[in-house]
Amino acid sequence: MAAIARLAPAKVNLFLHVGPLEADGYHPLASLVAFADVGDRLTIEPADRLSLVVTGPFAGALDAEGDNLVLRAARALGAAAGIGEPGLRITLDKQLPVAAGLGGGSSDAGAVLKLARDGLGLPFDDVALADIAAGLGADGPLCLHTRAAWAEGRGEILTFETHLPPLPALLVNPGVPSSTGAVYRAFDDGSSGRADRPPPPSVWGVASVTAWLSVQRNDLQPPAVALAPAIEKALAVTAALPGARLTRMSGSGATVFALFDTTAAAEAAGQALAALHPDWWVQPTVLR
Repeated sequence: MAAIARLAPAKVNLFLHVGPLEADGYHPLASLVAFADVGDRLTIEPADRLSLVVTGPFAGALDAEGDNLVLRAARALGAAAGIGEPGLRITLDKQLPVAAGLGGGSSDAGAVLKLARDGLGLPFDDVALADIAAGLGADGPLCLHTRAAWAEGRGEILTFETHLPPLPALLVNPGVPSSTGAVYRAFDDGSSGRADRPPPPSVWGVASVTAWLSVQRNDLQPPAVALAPAIEKALAVTAALPGARLTRMSGSGATVFALFDTTAAAEAAGQALAALHPDWWVQPTVLR
């Protein structure tokens, strides 16, 4: 087996409606999710034992993780295949900020499952891999498929959406982590929401989808902003960029996104924002 590589794209919640905590300890949710054309990059090659090397600008943020989702995914696949721990050297080029609301860990795990399946010639289709990914986290199947989808339940009930047009966008992270657990606890303490799935837009064009999204919400945005005021600044600065049509936080933060009419407008806004805040992570992209 030669070395093979795969992109683990960033996940973006275009909206996120969250209901109150239920008796089983989980929050019901409804979301429309898209994936960016930027993300981490995973490479695998044969080795005597399973190992992980992390490189890239955000590698240091994972130093404290002795056993992250990438290794757990590889072990789970080996167990499902009955081959034990696979002999693979995995390299994770960490290009996405950590604790950023972009599903980075789950997307990395999904990429490794596909890479290891293909590299080792294992008889698993994507549906079987999604079952394995479900054991790694609620958004495991979504980040395994990396397709635009409506997510409901705990995030595991998926309806793929083929009508979503490519959305020119800008991803912005102000350089602060946002703990999902802390945000949900703050949500439980004072915020309110409901896991309602709205009717889809009547027309699936960029302008009509953007207008439709503008009347949706991210119920985790207020508690996240209260915990990390840098998110509020990022939202305000990004919303003021020329051509920004809609600005919202993704997931539990701290990354925010803005939608634009064209990729050229998103790229120009990204250049302007990077010059204004060179310490922020700013990435033009297309959400699909």
